[in-house]
Amino acid sequence: MIFFDNVSKIYNHHSAALKNVTLRFQPKEFVSLVGSSGAGKTTLLKLLIREEEPSEGTVFLDGTEVSSVLSKDLHRLRRRIGTVFQDYKLLPTKSAAENVAFAMEAAGKLDEEIAEDVPQVLELVGLADKMDNFPHQLSAGEKQRVAIARALVNRPDVILADEPTANLDPINTREIIKLLHKINGLGTTVILATHDKEVVNAIEKRVVALERGEVVSDEEHGKYLA
Repeated sequence: MIFFDNVSKIYNHHSAALKNVTLRFQPKEFVSLVGSSGAGKTTLLKLLIREEEPSEGTVFLDGTEVSSVLSKDLHRLRRRIGTVFQDYKLLPTKSAAENVAFAMEAAGKLDEEIAEDVPQVLELVGLADKMDNFPHQLSAGEKQRVAIARALVNRPDVILADEPTANLDPINTREIIKLLHKINGLGTTVILATHDKEVVNAIEKRVVALERGEVVSDEEHGKYLA
């Protein structure tokens, strides 16, 4: 379970990115985190992977206080959380397979595991025939699929998707959301941060709305009405 306990993040005296946020995310949930730019969505995700520290309050992952994890153990925490971004963050000089393999290499996986798992996860995201393609040879939707495969390959408990469809056309957007649904159906918690109303309203799952750093609604089968 993920638990934000009365969390605030203040960057300076005039800018509070989050204010007194208390939220629970259950295992295997699919949650859309919505709000306009600057609402606090990305900050919330950064606190979970400890790219940021809370100014007040506590963030927990399965009972472990995230801020208490020692720097030398931080990689173990982050290995449990796959991240997907709107700008893909692929390595341009590596093929699709090599980009995914790099995540496993960084996690210290054996060559035998890498050789077995990389083709499987690329098949899962529909790119079995593009394994040897480099990022410049892939469409925007295909690049995002590689990024999702990379996030998935170490079998995380949670996928954080931060505006993953922002640079995609409607067809690719639908395909990426279908893929996230599929991943969630396999038992992975998915937290999708987005300001795309059509995407959220088509998902028909839990919706948490942020506005100026505060939770303004939290509905089990919500809509994005802003």
